[in-house]
Amino acid sequence: MDDPQTWREARREAAAAQAAALQHRKDNETAQARKLLAEFVAKMHSLGIEPQPLRAPVVGSGASYRTDVTGWYLRRNHSLGVDAEGNFYILGMQPSVKARLLGVQVQPSDPPIIIGQGARDGESLPLKQLLELRLAEIEDPE
Repeated sequence: MDDPQTWREARREAAAAQAAALQHRKDNETAQARKLLAEFVAKMHSLGIEPQPLRAPVVGSGASYRTDVTGWYLRRNHSLGVDAEGNFYILGMQPSVKARLLGVQVQPSDPPIIIGQGARDGESLPLKQLLELRLAEIEDPE
């Protein structure tokens, strides 16, 4: 592999293979997370807990904005939610006069298998554990 062209081609192929493997892992994790969310939604329905209009909290304040999403909050601070179809939403917003007047339209995003991965110590949590905690709070509100 003394030929620079051959070396570059080998590096390009290795990088492409690594990117494909990373995407495959991410797709698998997203599929697992979607399954967990679907189970959570089914459990909420079986408990008779109806979805409610979700609000998007303004980061760093006590304010929140109306959204077009109906579902359940996944965190106590209302920063994450799931709708009745199992779509995952990140609800935290930056302050905005327009949003205060008109509300916000939030788009679903791919759910992570680990919530808060890369955050400060103690702030990351497996999605499965977060959903179990949420259900435990609902089933035993003490």
